[in-house]
Amino acid sequence: MGTRHVNFRLPDELLEKADVAAEVTHKDRTEIVTEALREYLDDVEDDEAFREAVVELYLDGEIEFSTLKEFVGRRDAEAVRASKSLLDQGEDIAEDMADL
Repeated sequence: MGTRHVNFRLPDELLEKADVAAEVTHKDRTEIVTEALREYLDDVEDDEAFREAVVELYLDGEIEFSTLKEFVGRRDAEAVRASKSLLDQGEDIAEDMADL
């Protein structure tokens, strides 16, 4: 798993708390923010409405299969991909019939 440099803004009070947490735990600011983001994502991934929204993003072509798999798991992602394939085939057939 690679890493990327990102820039974003934080409220002063959050930055100060992150710095204190880094000092106390002997970690750097990046580790503190990364751990917090991981915990948030772990929590939100368990929310059914969130998972459904991720599936919708995949069905709409806004995210890749690999991203879908990260959020919903391999088995569910494969099922969604199979369903999408069937839906796409149905749309193609409907378009072909409309052209007749």
